Amino acid sequence: MSADGRLAIVLHSHMPYVEGFGTWPFGEEWLFEAAATVYVPLLDVLAGAGGAVTLSLTPVLCDQLAAPGVHGRLLAFLRDLRVTTHALDAEACRADGRPELAGEVERAGGDYARAADRLESLGDGGLLSALLEHATWTSSATHAVLPLVATDAGVRLQLRAGIEGHRARAGRWGGGLWLPECAHAPWLEPLLEEAGVHATCVDLTDVLADPLRPLQSTDGPLLAPLDRATIDLVWSEGAYPAAGAYRDSHRRTVHHHHPWANDGAVYDRDRAREQAERDAADFVARVARRVRGGGLSVCALDTELLGHHWYEGLDWLAAVVAQARRTGLEVLALDDALAATPARPAPAGLPATSWGTPRTLWTWDGPQVADLAFAARAAELEVLAAGSAADARAVRELLALQSSDWAFLATRDISGPYPRERAEGHLAALRAALAAPGEHDPTVRGLAPFADPAMLLGP
Repeated sequence: MSADGRLAIVLHSHMPYVEGFGTWPFGEEWLFEAAATVYVPLLDVLAGAGGAVTLSLTPVLCDQLAAPGVHGRLLAFLRDLRVTTHALDAEACRADGRPELAGEVERAGGDYARAADRLESLGDGGLLSALLEHATWTSSATHAVLPLVATDAGVRLQLRAGIEGHRARAGRWGGGLWLPECAHAPWLEPLLEEAGVHATCVDLTDVLADPLRPLQSTDGPLLAPLDRATIDLVWSEGAYPAAGAYRDSHRRTVHHHHPWANDGAVYDRDRAREQAERDAADFVARVARRVRGGGLSVCALDTELLGHHWYEGLDWLAAVVAQARRTGLEVLALDDALAATPARPAPAGLPATSWGTPRTLWTWDGPQVADLAFAARAAELEVLAAGSAADARAVRELLALQSSDWAFLATRDISGPYPRERAEGHLAALRAALAAPGEHDPTVRGLAPFADPAMLLGP
């Protein structure tokens, strides 16, 4: 065992349930963009990492990738829509006397063509099966903030539907569960233990002086504290993605393409890759100093940051793994790193925390979204009160309503009325299902196919 510490990189992969719920600007194209710019190119990075990177897939993301018709619509998006929009922007740039911008738009359009070719090469299992080969962690069924779920029965439903879905699709599960939004409260721990959860991540940045040591909870799983100092190198104001050579993800052409770098120059792919190599070397050196003498640095990132919000993020990740191997920094899958790092007892009286800003549940239950939080809790009680009369349709609409995404999007005010419309729609559909149990309504399409009303009735 190394005298020095270790690094665990955890990629949390999640998309709101948008399959069949709108296209542009808010809806299914979010999923298609993530597939093209993140999930498909991620496959090669994971293969090169040789199991050193922990991949978590939320059940709700898997539900969408498995939904009938998604593969065909995704290919049409890549081969038709994106080909057309890149061609239109390139033509406009040339007409404006900016041939260098036109050339970059055309180069970037090749990303979508390559993604389409790779998707078609994946065979019958498609993208989902390819990702599941690497995914060892899962999450709750629809990414609910579990400390805000009203009852133990509701938490059990979220956990069991998500875990059973992962087992059915992946054929295995080792007990690693991503708490949605890293939202943790000690009262959840016995329910996590009951569900078979052996380890989860928590954000105790403002609670713990030492985030480099796992915690053994009294009544449940190992708690792996996130190392915010390491994460902030990647994901904070002024972090690596802000470097001048990287692609500017905010400045857009008419059809929302990004041919500029952060410093205002025309984007240069080679220059950006060189920057990614330098930032990877800097990251590895900083983490090595941080864990010198022992400990575990858990760097958890939303997978969608890498490739979509930070265009070069996957280049950086591959370079981090390679640089760590060259320099001797031990990078392990989180399960292996936890097994190799002694834990200490979790302190008593931990508060409810999350990786939101601040590290509380405010993003999902503050005054700006309190109506959404209360509506979801009240709806849960309505379904429980209905008992055996609550059918699968009602239960699936409840799961859809409990998603953390609606409150997050509303708090951040980044998608107009869409999140509130979605929450209101699922609440109305839930009440319709309770009023007329047994009637078919395809509103939730492929969501939570492994959920069973019996999951609400006990362990």
